[in-house]
Amino acid sequence: MNYVFYDFETTGRSSTWDQILQCGAILVNDDFQELDRFEARCSLNQDVIPEPTALLVNKTKPDQLAKTNLSHYGLVNQMHEVFQKWSPAIFIGYNSLSFDEEFLRKTLFKNLRDPYLTQMNGNKRADILGLVRSAHLYYPECIKTPTSEKGNAVFKLDQLAPMNGIEHSNAHDAIGDVWATINIAKLISKNAPSVWKASLMTTSRIEVNQIVESEKLFCFNEYFYGKSRPFVVTLICKHPKYNWPQCFDLKNDPSDYVDLSVEALKEEMKKSPKIIRSVKDNKHPIIMNPKYSKNFDTYRSIGCEKLYKRAEIIRNNEEFKKKVSRILLDEAQEKEDMDSQLDLEAEESIYKGGFSSDKDKMVMAEFNKAEWKDKLYISDKFKDQRYNYFAKKIIFNEAPNVLPKEIFSEIKRKNAQRLLSKSDEKFNTLPKAYNEIDNLRSKYDDENDVESLKLLEELNNFLMQIEKKLLDA
Repeated sequence: MNYVFYDFETTGRSSTWDQILQCGAILVNDDFQELDRFEARCSLNQDVIPEPTALLVNKTKPDQLAKTNLSHYGLVNQMHEVFQKWSPAIFIGYNSLSFDEEFLRKTLFKNLRDPYLTQMNGNKRADILGLVRSAHLYYPECIKTPTSEKGNAVFKLDQLAPMNGIEHSNAHDAIGDVWATINIAKLISKNAPSVWKASLMTTSRIEVNQIVESEKLFCFNEYFYGKSRPFVVTLICKHPKYNWPQCFDLKNDPSDYVDLSVEALKEEMKKSPKIIRSVKDNKHPIIMNPKYSKNFDTYRSIGCEKLYKRAEIIRNNEEFKKKVSRILLDEAQEKEDMDSQLDLEAEESIYKGGFSSDKDKMVMAEFNKAEWKDKLYISDKFKDQRYNYFAKKIIFNEAPNVLPKEIFSEIKRKNAQRLLSKSDEKFNTLPKAYNEIDNLRSKYDDENDVESLKLLEELNNFLMQIEKKLLDA
């Protein structure tokens, strides 16, 4: 398959409330030869206040937020068209599954497109950050890494690339980060080919589950507290609610757990380190042959023969599997009961509101193809009111003259109430942004960083213009 390497620069860190400002994507074949590319930048939506720190990082000037000809909806439509044209492919980024992919999903959702584009119609997903962490764990010499004050390897792209001879002078520019990511992938495929090949076998949930279910035991790793941690595990069961494979860590003797009561086992499962690890099959886990257990002291001291015997005990004990499943279901139900008490707004409902119906999908297609004068009429065909709400917001941002005065005024008033709020909201507000600018000014004054101070002044003036318009509402 071809690979789509992509990256976003955004107004902030919240995939729910912030927006994409710049998209960079390069289509390559399996030899990393470029086949096509896409790059676009858009203007700021009227319901978003950017985080000053984010704009400093990606070097976005206020003029680019206001005067870029392409709108956000226009960027989404162009990107969607290109990504469909390039499909099927493996969509890859750097920390993409935690950041860019969430932005992509929620952006498509709010713009009346299928949010699961990168997992449908033969598409798959991968993340080079997780791959690099795994490769460094199994083959420490395969890539040079800076180290933190605590002596842990650092995997930040803007540090990793130059250390490995990869030109990255335009770090935090979308296409610049994409190019650096492609070259990191090439380096891993060359210096740690077994890890690279393993990574290509787990780019979809189906592939991960086939491996987890068929292998008696296997190695995988998780990253926490600044380090990659290896685990040799065997499958117990699927999570009864979230469907992730639940695996027993074979550094523990299963004989100590299989005969426990449900309550006693529940207490053991709460302890740290965990005896049961979740393999997040939709997050591109890197699964390696159990022979790599010899690389890690704890498992090497147990020995392969004993690890296999422990795996057999777990695999053959149906009663233990049922107890684990029951405990996990109870915990998930408790969490769901707590979550159900929270009021979610439409923007937050992608994972809670269910999939769109076939009828609403047809209305989405009709809406996106229609001329602006017809979109308002089409928006009222949605059965799911979330999509009706999103449609009217799109029209407000793109062609406000189409909206009746009362709908226009209502959206404008709601934007003003949100963005002028002095409360600690879950989205960015003008008071928050002004406070952040003040703190950054103090920091850059001390550092005598004239360039950053100039950008902050321009941003402050830009926000004051937004504030004036919002107060008029």
